[in-house]
Amino acid sequence: MSEHNFAPLQNDLLLRAAWGQTVERPPMWVMRQAGRYLPEYHEAKAGRDFFECCRDPEVASTLTLQPIERFAGLIDGAIIFSDILVIPQAMGMVVEMVDKKGPHFPNPLRSPDDGQYAEVMRRDVDVSKELDYVYKAITMTRKKLQGRVPLFGFCGAPWTLFCYMVEGGGTKMFKETKTWIYKYPEETKALLQKISELCVEYLALQVKAGAQIIQVFDSWAGELSPASFKTFSQPYLAYIAKHLPPRLKEMGLEPVPMVVFPKGAWYALDAACDLGYNVVGLDWLHDPAETVKTVGDRPVVVQGNADPGVLYGSHASITEVVTNMVKGFDWHNRKKGWIVNLGHGITPFVNPDDLKFFFQEVHRLTKTGAQ
Repeated sequence: MSEHNFAPLQNDLLLRAAWGQTVERPPMWVMRQAGRYLPEYHEAKAGRDFFECCRDPEVASTLTLQPIERFAGLIDGAIIFSDILVIPQAMGMVVEMVDKKGPHFPNPLRSPDDGQYAEVMRRDVDVSKELDYVYKAITMTRKKLQGRVPLFGFCGAPWTLFCYMVEGGGTKMFKETKTWIYKYPEETKALLQKISELCVEYLALQVKAGAQIIQVFDSWAGELSPASFKTFSQPYLAYIAKHLPPRLKEMGLEPVPMVVFPKGAWYALDAACDLGYNVVGLDWLHDPAETVKTVGDRPVVVQGNADPGVLYGSHASITEVVTNMVKGFDWHNRKKGWIVNLGHGITPFVNPDDLKFFFQEVHRLTKTGAQ
């Protein structure tokens, strides 16, 4: 058991659904639900730099709770306010958040002989020490939640973190990434393996701090061809799923449900169902009914997958998208196997009331007798 004395969970719907149990309604939350579309986010951030907010447990926990408070009774999970790039930071790389541009590495890994690669590979990274602020934020958030909903911990997937570390930031071309995998495949794999090991330890420590479910974000999985996905993403996602449960056991902790989100890798849905995760996150490129066929009788839960862009649209469009999901995921017949989410993070400038309407429509259209 965790050594913290947390309040008992009043709403465990998300956890029951993630374990594949039959549930009374599909649980819901959305990626980036704590973020810049909320006016209260900007107030609480109060001019602080993004990573400063991540490193301040008081601020991070306040931001995590904002959507739980705003959408009370509609939303079934909180996700800790943090960033996937804290792992490269712990590995000794500098990452800055540039306003209106996103994350930036002033000194990315350019080649295996650029000196920095050898240094990163050699460095003995202590994620318990380097990322202590994340665990503190998780523990503080769990206490503040008082059992209202479960708390997600998360990390970036090895492939996606590798992309950032070599590109130096967001990109449309992936020139450096492709140079690495096609010119230096062995050095790439060695770095991916190192990142995977850190991910396992980082996630285990998040659970120890109070996370009740975890998600691995492979935001850039869709940049790989199916063959490259099998080489540079799949083995490392599988490594995390295989090694996290025994690591938790070693630490005297109960297992938690594990979610994988290989964004854009629609071709890998079948493979993703065999990676060892309880839940597979879907982006909006998946057709719900086709997804149900692909999953078949495997005990895998799916999470998603409304196009985040629908929240810029009319209420009629939102109703249509929700109706399509409810039918496609065959909710009224199955009563299990689906966690409601968007197909990616909520985008800036969305009106929070339109997200509220989305949640309300899910509640309305999944009620027994609503078919």
